[in-house]
Amino acid sequence: MSTITTKDGTTIYYKDWGNPAAQPIVFCHGWPLSADSWEAQMIYLAGQGYRCIAHDRRGHGRSDQSASGNEMDTYADDLAELLDHLDVKNAVIFGFSTGGGEVARYIGRHGTKRLAKAGLISAVPPLMVKRDDNPDGVPIEVFDGIRAAQLADRSQFYKDLPSGPFFGFNRPGAKVSQGMIDAWWLQGMMGGHLNTLECIKAFSETDFREDLKKFDIPTLILHGDDDQVVPVKVGGLASAKLVKDHKLVIYPGAPHGITDTHKDKLNADLLEFIRA
Repeated sequence: MSTITTKDGTTIYYKDWGNPAAQPIVFCHGWPLSADSWEAQMIYLAGQGYRCIAHDRRGHGRSDQSASGNEMDTYADDLAELLDHLDVKNAVIFGFSTGGGEVARYIGRHGTKRLAKAGLISAVPPLMVKRDDNPDGVPIEVFDGIRAAQLADRSQFYKDLPSGPFFGFNRPGAKVSQGMIDAWWLQGMMGGHLNTLECIKAFSETDFREDLKKFDIPTLILHGDDDQVVPVKVGGLASAKLVKDHKLVIYPGAPHGITDTHKDKLNADLLEFIRA
C-alpha cells in the first residue's frame, strides 16, 4: 500500500492512479467513508489522461485509527503533508460532504499555491449546525441523534443511513441498489469507531465561513436540491454567497450521494470544469 507518515506519527493511506506526469486531480471523501467512495470519478478521469489522487482520512479506511487529531485542522494538515510529499502542482481538488470541509480548511490554513481549481460536492461548508448566527442550519439534536445511533449499534446504523436518506432510497419510486448500500457499510465499518464518532462533531460544528472567503481560485459548487443529509440551503447555496469565483450547479431532485447515484453526469461535469 502507498502511505505517508505524518509529523505526529499517523500513517495515511493514499491511492495514486493514472499518468504520473499529468495534471493531478485530488479527491477528499465523506464521512464515514474512504477514498474508495470516489472510485467512479477516479477511473473516469484517469481514463481521460489525468493523475488521480485520493487518501483515506485519518481514522477512516486503511489509515491509522489515531486517538487524537479527529478534527478539521488536523485533517487539513494531513492533506497538506500528502500534497507536499507528492509535490503536486496545478492540482484540481474536489471534496465531497465532509471532504468539502477538509478542502475548505486546507485552503484556509495552507492557501492555494499547489492548486489551480477547487470543487465542493454535496459539501458541509460553510456551517452545518444551527446557531444564532446560522439560523438556517441543522439543529444540534440531529447530530446528537447520529452520535446516539452510532453508539447504540454502529453496524446497523451504517446500513440504515445509506438505505434511506444518503442515496435518497427512501423517496417514492427510488431504484434501490443493495450494492451501493453494502459498499457504504463496508467502507464505514473499516473506519475506527472513536474516529468516526469524533468526526461527527468535526463535520457538523466546524465553521468554514472564513476559510471560504480565502478561496482565490475558480471553484465548482455542486449540490442536489433533495439532499437530506446536507440540505442545499445549508450547504451549496450558502457557500456560493462566500466564494468569490464560483460556478454553482444544482442537480434537481438529486440526493446527497451523487458520486454514485449521478456518477455519469457528475463525471462529465467535473471533466468540463477541469478543462474550462
